[in-house]
Parts: sequence; C-alpha cells; structure tokens
Amino acid sequence: MQINHDTKAALDSVVDLLNTGPQDLEELRSFVARHGITGVVLRERDVAAVRSIRERFGQVFDTESTGEAARLINELVAEAGTTPQLSAHDGYDWHVHYFAPGASVAENLAADGAMALAFLLVAGERDRLRRCHAPDCGHAFVDLSRNRSRRYCDGRTCGNRLHVAAYRARRRGAEAEAEEPGAKV
Repeated sequence: MQINHDTKAALDSVVDLLNTGPQDLEELRSFVARHGITGVVLRERDVAAVRSIRERFGQVFDTESTGEAARLINELVAEAGTTPQLSAHDGYDWHVHYFAPGASVAENLAADGAMALAFLLVAGERDRLRRCHAPDCGHAFVDLSRNRSRRYCDGRTCGNRLHVAAYRARRRGAEAEAEEPGAKV
C-alpha cells in the first residue's frame, strides 16, 4: 500500500499519541515538537482535549466493526471543523491540511489523524490498524508491511523478547526431557 508523506505523518502522530498520551503541558509540547505541528498555541486545557482525542482514536483502533470505525472517524472530522486547504511551508511542497487556520492542537490532531484513518478505511485497509500481540504491551501500530504480517509494535523489543522467551522455553523442555530417567540420549 502506498500512502503519501502527509498521511504517513498523520498516522505516525495518531500512533504516537495512542502509545504515549501526553499527561501534562510539557509532554504535550514535546509531542508537538516531535511531530512538527506548527501554528498552535498550547494551553493547559489542551492536555485534556488531546487526551480525549487520544481515547477516541483508541476506539477506532479497537472496534471490530468497520461501520463503527467510520462513525467514530466521521464524528472526529465533523467536530474538528475540518477545512481542507492547500499549504506549502517549512520546506515541504504543496500538501493538504485538514484543520482550520487557528485550530487548537486537539482539532489539528483530530482533523489530520481522522482523515488519515479515513483514507485507510476507504482503501479497504482498516485491518492494518493493530495492537501489539505481546501480552504485556498492547501498543498501537499501523501495519504497512506488504503482506500485512506484522504482529508487534516493534520487532526489536516486543517481537524479539517473545521469540527469545519461546526459544528458552523450548530449551528448558528439551533439557528436562533429556534429564528424565530412561530418556534416549
């Protein structure tokens, strides 16, 4: 699946929001800087508004129903006052912003993130919205692999940790079997 830079950036913001969830104004400032969100003035009230958007994005990831996902995305887009407009800034060529000029950071995230999620849904790719299969993780991710086989939020941490644990369990089982009386060696 090919997606453009803006959609990928919006999906990355949604996933990072779901997995980190800024808890205070300083964490929100860090999130905004990390994702290059410009033109927003951050206030204390934005933390609660962004956390609310985070919860709603989580519902989109967690629902089993495409119809329910569409309903949730439509609500986010409508409430954000989505106003598509062409923009060229900060060294990026022309692209579309979906939030209105002067939008709050929550409206910005809701508009851009919901539109990115909408593009996946319309393309029949909603099943790419996943949660990590590691039992102690549950982080969100978007599986952009060709064969849609990604199971872990990060193969170097969650995936590797589970593979190592399975290997060690097999080794323990083989060693225990070898130690049994009458076992063939």
